[in-house]
Amino acid sequence: MKKKQKTLIIRLALLLGTVVSLFFVPWPLVKAWLRPLPDSVQEQVSEAINLGFDGIVAYVDEGGNEPAFYAAGYKNREHEIPADPHALFKIASVGKLYNALAVAKLVNSNKLSLDKTLGDYLPQLKGRIENADRITLRMMVQHRSGIPNYTDTKNYWVAPKETDDEKLALVLDLPANFEPGEAFEYSNTNYLLLVRIMNRVLGYDSFQYIEEEILEPLNLNHTYGSIHDVNMDEVMSGYYVGYNADLKTVDNGSMVATADDLGKFIRALNDGSVFKDQNEQDIYTSIYRYNHTGLIPGYQTIAAYHHDIDAVVILFTNTVDFEGYNWNLSEIVYNRILKILRE
Repeated sequence: MKKKQKTLIIRLALLLGTVVSLFFVPWPLVKAWLRPLPDSVQEQVSEAINLGFDGIVAYVDEGGNEPAFYAAGYKNREHEIPADPHALFKIASVGKLYNALAVAKLVNSNKLSLDKTLGDYLPQLKGRIENADRITLRMMVQHRSGIPNYTDTKNYWVAPKETDDEKLALVLDLPANFEPGEAFEYSNTNYLLLVRIMNRVLGYDSFQYIEEEILEPLNLNHTYGSIHDVNMDEVMSGYYVGYNADLKTVDNGSMVATADDLGKFIRALNDGSVFKDQNEQDIYTSIYRYNHTGLIPGYQTIAAYHHDIDAVVILFTNTVDFEGYNWNLSEIVYNRILKILRE
């Protein structure tokens, strides 16, 4: 084959590769990111509805100013009830911040030890969870236990389990994903077991402890352990693309809170006012993070404190899709809000 022919074939192959790659570019995400930045947070929140969200709530607490609330779209699309910035929302995995903090407080008061094992606290799980006698509480809090994640089991979200016993049963007798402490892998099973351990040590429901030690001192009166503890009319509806039913009554085991309550908690966690003393804060810092996200069918949450602008920013979006576009879009909207605040 002549040199010119080879060169032509290489160029055609490169062109074909470029065309194919362009076909797979997530254009909705690119367009969302490249749109001109609006002048205000409210404009950005309102624009976000055009990206496929039924409803959106944003909360901004800039140090020294009163918190600001923003909303667009629907709290309930069936009845066309406008989004309410003070509605209750399922915060999903953001609840792990409260549980990790409860663990730190119990360690500080010598009721728990981070170095004791799952087998020490729940001996009935020896032989049912691999390495139970070597997995420490510290590893569980930090997602370094190797215990399989029950929400990763096949078709879990098609028919989610309602009780903790049913959830735990999905991973009993399964092999560990890795040796204890050797890797990181997010696993909801870790926190299911931590709650069970706290319940046993306390002798009562650990959410009562969270109420007494965290929520009440901070005057957080709109944070709940379950949808069963609230007036459902106050809960923002949740939707899954391609599925018409409202998901707000589905019990995913999620905590429920308003953006205001969650924002105040994130502020207190980051400024240290939620801790009893420096030792308690040091324990927490050694085991877990200070910001979090949450995702379950119908509900997406981003909750974080940003040191450079001394601001807590919370974003709730109530529409989730299978491909994950809506999660990526919510992150884009969140980052554009930050850019507005920084400018």
